[in-house]
Amino acid sequence: MNRILVLYGTTDGHTRLIAQSIADNLLKGSFDVDVVQAGASDPRPVDYDGIIVAASVHAGAYQKTVGRWLRRHAAEFGAKPTAFVSVSLGILQKDPKVTADLNATVAKFVDGVGWRPTVTKPVAGALLYTQYNVFKRWIMRRIAKAAGGETDTSRDYDYTDWNDLREFSGEFGRRVAAG
Repeated sequence: MNRILVLYGTTDGHTRLIAQSIADNLLKGSFDVDVVQAGASDPRPVDYDGIIVAASVHAGAYQKTVGRWLRRHAAEFGAKPTAFVSVSLGILQKDPKVTADLNATVAKFVDGVGWRPTVTKPVAGALLYTQYNVFKRWIMRRIAKAAGGETDTSRDYDYTDWNDLREFSGEFGRRVAAG
C-alpha cells in the first residue's frame, strides 16, 4: 500500500480542513495517509511514497513551521511525487496583477526552501470573520471590500472548491500509484 504524507500549516484552521479533506479523499483510494501539522512532529520523507504540503498565505508569507520543515527535508524528497497546496483568498480575484503577485509569493517560498514540487495547486481559503479578533476582522473586511468580497462580519465564508480538491487528490493519488 502506498503511503502519503499530508503536512500542513494553518493560521486560522481552514488549511487543516483542506489537509484533512485531501487525506480523506486519498484514504478512499486505498492509500495509507498521515496528516501532520508542521511543527507538531518531524515526519521523515523516506517513509512516504508521496508528499503533499499545504500552507496558507497571510500578509504575503506562509507559515514558518512549514518553511522550516521543508528546508530541513526537501533534499530528501528525491523523485517521489510532491505537491504544494497554496491556500489564499487572492485566487478569487481575477486581476492579473493579483495572480502575478500570488505566483511570485509561491515561487519565492519554494525557491527559499529549496524545493521544486511536482504539482502546485492553488486553493481558495475562507473568511472566518467570527473567529477573528476585532482588529483582524476590521482588516479582513477592508481587504474583502476592496476585492469585491463578502463583508458581513456576522458570518463566515468558505470559498474552497471541495469538488476540485477531490479531483486534485485523485490525480495526486494516481501519480503516486504510478510510481
